[in-house]
Amino acid sequence: MKPSIASKLAQLTARFDDLERQLAGADATADLDRYRTLTREHAELEPVVRLYGAWRQGRHDLATAQDMATDPEMREFAEAEIRATRDTLGRLEDELRRQLLPKDPNDARNVFVEVRAGTGGDESALFAGDLFRMYSRFAERRHWRVELVSASPAELGGFKEVIAKIVGDGAYSQLKFESGGHRVQRVPVTETQGRIHTSACTVAVLPEADAVGDIVINPAELRIDTFRASGAGGQHINKTDSAVRVTHLPTGLVVECQDDRSQHRNKSQALAVLAARLKDLQMREQAARTAATRRSLIGSGDRSERIRTYNFPQGRVTDHRINLTLYRIEKIMDGELDELASALIAEHQAEQLTGMSEE
Repeated sequence: MKPSIASKLAQLTARFDDLERQLAGADATADLDRYRTLTREHAELEPVVRLYGAWRQGRHDLATAQDMATDPEMREFAEAEIRATRDTLGRLEDELRRQLLPKDPNDARNVFVEVRAGTGGDESALFAGDLFRMYSRFAERRHWRVELVSASPAELGGFKEVIAKIVGDGAYSQLKFESGGHRVQRVPVTETQGRIHTSACTVAVLPEADAVGDIVINPAELRIDTFRASGAGGQHINKTDSAVRVTHLPTGLVVECQDDRSQHRNKSQALAVLAARLKDLQMREQAARTAATRRSLIGSGDRSERIRTYNFPQGRVTDHRINLTLYRIEKIMDGELDELASALIAEHQAEQLTGMSEE
């Protein structure tokens, strides 16, 4: 293990011991916020400290086995112990490196998922509806809540654009690599001659911004328009100016929300989406600066970047960033995204580990 990593682990262990002393003497009723902060940090450090303790014990066991190997009567047993202990130490070191990888501060956040139809006309809108259902089913399997924010239905089904908020612990960590261009190859329902068409949609996954402190929006930089909602919703939603359009003048970002009968709630939702888009813009600008020195294997998150192809005739889904092809398209479209999400997270961690080893 590199001295820099060992030094970092020693510092974390010392901090963990200090937290245990503070928690032992803390009075939760006297200062609940401080107690929660201490317990949260303690919980975050505990896994890596336990692993480091196991690694140190392994080093001690290895030294003991090496001493035993000098005894001719114990040599065979000791050499077997040495091999087993070295294997264990190797696995522990790999896991410790993963534990020390920089944590994405947004991983635990809720997300806004935006799906927009692209090239392909009606078929693209239908595919946008399929993608929205795929993410909704994925969320349901994890017992997350899906809240429809805004939708623009297409004439033959699906959506021209749909935005939903997914509420659940770790939602961003599991969905953040879904941003980009999604391509579908299949025979559209509107195709009379059985020809395979290629259509596309774009997906944007945005971490929810904190209500306070994350993104500061100057009201003077906003233009807020109200208008009469269109589409389904009954007499009330169509006869009052409940729909809201918010324009952020410095960036030109526009958010519309009309799915609620209340103008106030539509405005609140639109501002929440705007804050998430501004946060995402900041993150992508920062990522672009970082990419000048290192290019991420899982892509830049550019909305124009083609990240995945769904080929229905062949029953396969291919993620082009990591060259992974899975022949289980029906299950994936039904929300079974775990294998894809895990592979993308593992590739990202491998990229980070490579960067750590080069430092």
